[in-house]
Amino acid sequence: MKKIIVAIDGFSSCGKSTMAKELAREAGYVYVDTGAMYRAVSLFCIQNGWMSDSEIDSEALEAHINSIRIEFRTNEIGISETFLNGKNIENKIRTLEVANGASRVSTLGFVRRELVRQQQLMGEQKGIVMDGRDIGTVVFPTAELKIFLTASPETRAKRRFDEMVEKGEEVDYEDVLANVKERDDRDQNRTESPLRKANDAIEVDNSNLTREEQREILRTLFVEKTL
Repeated sequence: MKKIIVAIDGFSSCGKSTMAKELAREAGYVYVDTGAMYRAVSLFCIQNGWMSDSEIDSEALEAHINSIRIEFRTNEIGISETFLNGKNIENKIRTLEVANGASRVSTLGFVRRELVRQQQLMGEQKGIVMDGRDIGTVVFPTAELKIFLTASPETRAKRRFDEMVEKGEEVDYEDVLANVKERDDRDQNRTESPLRKANDAIEVDNSNLTREEQREILRTLFVEKTL
């Protein structure tokens, strides 16, 4: 079987990361969570005091963008974790504050260009599964398998709400739903690499799919492309 690049794009909280992680683990591929990369930049801004509720100090961020080094390392139980400049930040980047900041920094052209550069370097040897917003359209436009994952905003908000409650966070469902819709609007209407389905991507709506049904769809598509 030949090695390929798998690009999984779609809206926030669709389960792109879960889908990509499972496929990478089954195929023995490298998994790259590009959303985590933007969250890492968001966290970097927050830690340095460059982000408030209303604005980002984009000049300061641009001056330091080349000092941001993001890596993915597999832990002892086979789970990929995010590292920022050598430090494990996996838990720190999963908050609503960081998620909202990630959507904001992703609109900055210089941020996207730097992270795309890092992502393309990661995929030079193929054998990679990458998920995000612009993988099939910008990062790897020649990827052999492109998936565009979608679900209703209400379904996605419920998933995110349940995930956060399970982690012990105190959140309101309506706030989470509003955040999901805000991110959708921002992702689709930003100037730099807006979220859109690549012409040759296969759309999968998982609003009513079980995890196993979704897994089987992806497994079938992957095998077809690697034969």
